[in-house]
Amino acid sequence: MKSIGSVKEDLDKEKRISITPEIVKKYIALGFSINLEKNYAEHLGINDEDYKKNGANVELSKEEVFKKSDIILKVNCLNAGEGNLIKSKSIFIAQFDASLNRDVTKQAIKQDVKFFSLNLLPRITRAQSMDVLSSQANLAGYKAVVESFSKFEKAIPMMMTAAGTIPAAKVLVIGAGVAGLQAIATAKRMGAIVFATDVRSASKEQVESLGGKFLTVEGSENLETKEGYAKEASDDFKKKQEELLSETLKKIDIVICTALIPGKKAPLIIKESMINSMKTGSLIYDLAAAQGGNAAFTEVDKIIYKNGIKIMGERNILNKLPISASNLYAKNLFNFVLNLYDKENKKININLEDEIVKKTLVK
Repeated sequence: MKSIGSVKEDLDKEKRISITPEIVKKYIALGFSINLEKNYAEHLGINDEDYKKNGANVELSKEEVFKKSDIILKVNCLNAGEGNLIKSKSIFIAQFDASLNRDVTKQAIKQDVKFFSLNLLPRITRAQSMDVLSSQANLAGYKAVVESFSKFEKAIPMMMTAAGTIPAAKVLVIGAGVAGLQAIATAKRMGAIVFATDVRSASKEQVESLGGKFLTVEGSENLETKEGYAKEASDDFKKKQEELLSETLKKIDIVICTALIPGKKAPLIIKESMINSMKTGSLIYDLAAAQGGNAAFTEVDKIIYKNGIKIMGERNILNKLPISASNLYAKNLFNFVLNLYDKENKKININLEDEIVKKTLVK
């Protein structure tokens, strides 16, 4: 019988977990045993007894979990110390950027450990139930709106009173991927007037279906990869986009930045000159902060004030929704493991002819 293990993340950086008590039962039904480090999810109010009553082996040390487990599940990549603990010929599955973790992955691969990064999942129908980028970005887009609205010092919806009318806040969402679309939907539901921009022309219809106004760059090209991700814009596009944004930002109250290019530094979209022309009291919420930020002056986990404008950078907004994020992430992981599982022979089969397996395997 194969065993699956998971250990605690660095709680200063990551509060999500990879295995929830409900998911334990699903793994056991497939014939796996589950090994978890002591106090695995205590920080989320989930005690070890919740796992034990569903059949998990808990109260193990981190070293024991690695020693006893054939498959290790985590949110982030192994750290240097854990790379020495993982046993030979095991499987490691997490959500991480392989290019930023080369030392750890190379060391483990030498030990014949199979590394799978869910960030590399192909955008195909069969992979949707495993798509961690979508499930987590959905929550990030929602929470970015809630957080930015809580820091904005005016009302969001239009209010008509005997004393006068309060106009609806104007929100600009930069990047209309999964996070951006959820941000648009959430801001619209809360009464804001919403604008959005994206380098992918296919986003226009999606934005408008949610009630947002899409800002179209004149003569724009479709900057979308065949996998459905945004790609680097040309200098000409960037210039036209900059001109359009400069004018738009003068009337915007809140900007939500979500533009990312997988494996690259986040594109700098809101320049210093644009920020200088924004209204006093406006706010920029930058979800791309950890990858450099979409706005000038963005700093990770800080609020920067420039000419009366608040610029908020977030390293990991999912730490503010760790229970919801963990529930979705754990299901994504289970579906990925299920795809590796050969039901007929009741064993793990790494089939490199499967596009999902081939694309996510780090080499």
